[in-house]
Amino acid sequence: MASSKVAILKTTPATVLRDYHDVMNQAGYQDVVAKDADTALKVNISWHFFFPGSSTTPWQLEGVIRAMKRDGYKSDLVHACHNRTVVIDAHLGERENKQLNPVQAHGLRNIHLYEGEPWIDIRDAVGDLTKKFLCLNEVYPKGFHIPRRFIGENIIHLPTIKTHIFTTTTGAMKNAFGGLLNEHRHWTHPVIHETLVDLLMIQKKIHRGVFAVMDGTFAGDGPGPRCMTPYVKNVLLASSDQVAIDAVAAKLMGIDPMSIKFIRLAHEMGLGCGDPSKIEIVGDLEAAKENWHFDGPFKKMTFASRMQHKIYWGKLKTSVEWSLKTWMAPWAYIASVIYHDSYWYPRHANRQMRDVLHSEWGRLFANWEKLTPNENGWPSVGAEPAGYMSGAWRTLGKSLGILGTCVKEAPEFNTRKRHAASASH
Repeated sequence: MASSKVAILKTTPATVLRDYHDVMNQAGYQDVVAKDADTALKVNISWHFFFPGSSTTPWQLEGVIRAMKRDGYKSDLVHACHNRTVVIDAHLGERENKQLNPVQAHGLRNIHLYEGEPWIDIRDAVGDLTKKFLCLNEVYPKGFHIPRRFIGENIIHLPTIKTHIFTTTTGAMKNAFGGLLNEHRHWTHPVIHETLVDLLMIQKKIHRGVFAVMDGTFAGDGPGPRCMTPYVKNVLLASSDQVAIDAVAAKLMGIDPMSIKFIRLAHEMGLGCGDPSKIEIVGDLEAAKENWHFDGPFKKMTFASRMQHKIYWGKLKTSVEWSLKTWMAPWAYIASVIYHDSYWYPRHANRQMRDVLHSEWGRLFANWEKLTPNENGWPSVGAEPAGYMSGAWRTLGKSLGILGTCVKEAPEFNTRKRHAASASH
């Protein structure tokens, strides 16, 4: 297998904008991301509440947008891109994580794929490629839909470095999950690793160019992508090889990349390089040698993650999983919101976040609206640490609103309306 390139740099708030430009160019993004095509910046929102390491950071968006403008990409051909799930409110998330700020400041379009965007049948989009799928034909025997606008677009994924209770780690490959599968995504959880490989095949077919820029200023360990312990790691990664960048991130976390099924499968199928010994590292070679010795997602699982594992792969699979493919499925969405938003975040998040909130990155986030960067970054980040959603009561109030939304938008109740909207286009 030919060598794949991953760029890595250490960074600070004072240099992060310059470093994003450098890491993207060292990874050769201009050779992959065509300037005459639309480019989607695929934002990651793993939690609508601010939780370090969980979602795309505002400086990640700011750095990528500035790098592209500096290198001659036209703003009217670049847009932010969001998917939606029944347990994550993307509109709340882009505000609470301050992702909307740089998008609006640079005058970019902000596209939510579920709002007025047409989706087309996968067979019409990729043709005979469907015959090579590892699992999606079995999961969706009647087919599924993907966003029409993705065909011919570039996509730049904006994940963070973190662990995940379903896939061990999550990064560039997993970031395509929400954007490419529109309804009943939870049906793929029992075969999630194979699903990510199928989605990578689709991306390579439909996109003009695929690139990833991964933020590791914060990195999350534990039962991610939400209930983690965040750490300050000051690392940026970039690559056009989605498998290789996920492999390097896993290695930094102290996890053997080839022990992770989706990385190994993609490597074996020639979709990228998952073997660290065959990946070309450029940039800060010493940073690439770091081992953070993360515990991973399975050592200290939450009640919710333990139950999810029992439902999809354990003792409850036969008795409970079938209900998630019926009109009863919203019980799972409601349970997730109650546990994560109404219970875990108000009770545990402040303690988990406390140390990193007082870091330079935490203060940069807290004071974001009041700070003006220079061409390199933010020489001053202010003294105020990042806040905690203005208190647990505000979090609880938000979670109650999200409960209503997750039921209203449940695909089991809303499928016909969405299909009618797509057909009208």
